[in-house]
Amino acid sequence: MSPPRHVAGDGADEAGHAASATAASATAGATYAAAGVDLAAADEAVVRIATAVASTTRPEVRGGIGSFAGRFELDTDRYRRPVLVSSTDGVGTKLLVAKATGRYDTVGVDLVAMCVDDVVCTGAEPLFLLDYVALGRLDPVRLEAIVGGIASGCRQAGCALVGGETAEHPDAMAPDDVDLAGFTVGVVEAGEELGPHRVSPGDVLVGLPSPGLRSNGYTLARHVLLTRAALPLDGPAWDGASHSLADELLQPSVIYAPAVLAAARAGAHACAHITGGGIPGNLSRVLPPGTAARLDRRAWEVPRIFDEIARLGTVADEEMARVFNLGLGMVLAARPDALDAVLAALAAVAGSVVGAAHGEAVVVGEVVTGEGEVRLQ
Repeated sequence: MSPPRHVAGDGADEAGHAASATAASATAGATYAAAGVDLAAADEAVVRIATAVASTTRPEVRGGIGSFAGRFELDTDRYRRPVLVSSTDGVGTKLLVAKATGRYDTVGVDLVAMCVDDVVCTGAEPLFLLDYVALGRLDPVRLEAIVGGIASGCRQAGCALVGGETAEHPDAMAPDDVDLAGFTVGVVEAGEELGPHRVSPGDVLVGLPSPGLRSNGYTLARHVLLTRAALPLDGPAWDGASHSLADELLQPSVIYAPAVLAAARAGAHACAHITGGGIPGNLSRVLPPGTAARLDRRAWEVPRIFDEIARLGTVADEEMARVFNLGLGMVLAARPDALDAVLAALAAVAGSVVGAAHGEAVVVGEVVTGEGEVRLQ
């Protein structure tokens, strides 16, 4: 069942979207297409994305494509006191790398990851997501790649793509400009939320590895790699690398939601999503008063790309830690007596971050007494 999707020019609620049109002659009557919005391209775009969107459906989804709003039936038999959890986010300047390469098949995954991996930090299961795609000119093939990535991310997260908006903004945006935003809702049983209220000194910190930059720090990364060092995107990511710099920078973000939910069921009781602000800025958000975090940087492997950014940009260690995740996408807190169960649950989640592709979850530190500081030693 395909969820509703509006494709609209100028942000209006119209059943269509547009590609750029040829200029009208001075004597011809004005048309939407001549002004920059071609509804025929919109119709093609909807057809192209319908299958990908439908692949994300869940039994709770109600209605189909063409409705004015997405509908989702909350299972109140499963949740006696449901707490709805919401989040919104974007992809940031990683989109400029996609634009420079013409590769848009992974940024949709990043969009989903940035949204669902925030709500799961509360222990909430991501239920559904909506997207907003703004373009200067609608290219149905490009939109198909973007929404295909969003659908892939939703399938990985187990949430439904219940709707979206595609808006063409000629004149306000350059023809090849794209921006993305996502909005997600999850649910958790009242009293079962993860968070700092459950954390105490002695808790073990478990890191979930991130193979690349995810979707954070790209302004600094682009400044160092593409501007200061003037590295070509089609060249090797570093000396001796078997993949290109574009491949490295466009790696899709790992979606941690299924792994975190499994860890929560096994006894993890807090979770920090390591995004903008790095490990210190995000891990501190799950520390209650009177506690601090101590991490051993030797406990996990820092991906090579961070070493290259630091070297080529002469970026200080403290600045690197404030901007990037340095190879940890999530950090979980758990009681020592639950550690084995948590690690086993993470290892059992098929397709999660724990596995040969991204490395195994590892113990990276502990919670100690303190004043909220995060110490990377």
